[in-house]
Amino acid sequence: MSDRVTPQPDQPDPHPERPGSVGEHVLQDALGTSARAERFHADQMCDRLVPAMQDFVARMTMAFVATSDAHGECDSTLRAGPPGFLQVLDDRHVAWPEYRGNGVMASLGNITENPHVGLLMLDFTDELIGLHVNGSARIVDDEALRAEHPGIPAEGAPGRRAELWVEVTVEEAYIHCRKHIPRMVPVDRRRSWGTDDVKRKGGDHFGVAGARRAAGEQTETPAVDPRTAEPAGAGASSGE
Repeated sequence: MSDRVTPQPDQPDPHPERPGSVGEHVLQDALGTSARAERFHADQMCDRLVPAMQDFVARMTMAFVATSDAHGECDSTLRAGPPGFLQVLDDRHVAWPEYRGNGVMASLGNITENPHVGLLMLDFTDELIGLHVNGSARIVDDEALRAEHPGIPAEGAPGRRAELWVEVTVEEAYIHCRKHIPRMVPVDRRRSWGTDDVKRKGGDHFGVAGARRAAGEQTETPAVDPRTAEPAGAGASSGE
């Protein structure tokens, strides 16, 4: 791409009337994709969750969450739970529960600095389709959100009640095409939702703690051989 036009942060928007960022517009012009982009926006871009999108979100068991801090440093993570853990509050708002996790608070910390978030939900098993939801997030106490939306179930995951929620005001919602989504077959498994058990969380699967101990660095959590550890429960836990 060195011989292509590279957008600059202070570059004027060549097409301020179009949806999207300055960088998108500059590259669309440079790479000759403007017509395709305009057609996609006209056909697929929504500023709310249409009924079919609401149904899709309500049956999802996981979502990939992208955040960044005030300086633009990015982080991505996984949130997961039984179908319905993602709560469609109305056509402009969706929320997910936050449980005890590793304590780093990367995603929530980013949101306190920069509310913009991007969600990607993928159906790997049936429809082989995805949904992007971009918007502005706020962190809400469990009690406060339930006062506003009393229909939220008591537990988002078995035996777990959230202390906090992330509520997203939808600004963009659009399809992710199916052509590169792999088909997967779900397998029954026991999940330890929100556990702090080291083995069930996957132990020192990548050997980082063990290597640091061997090098004389201090770690707080003992390593667990991933060959003997039980599979990690998918992320109804948070704090990441």
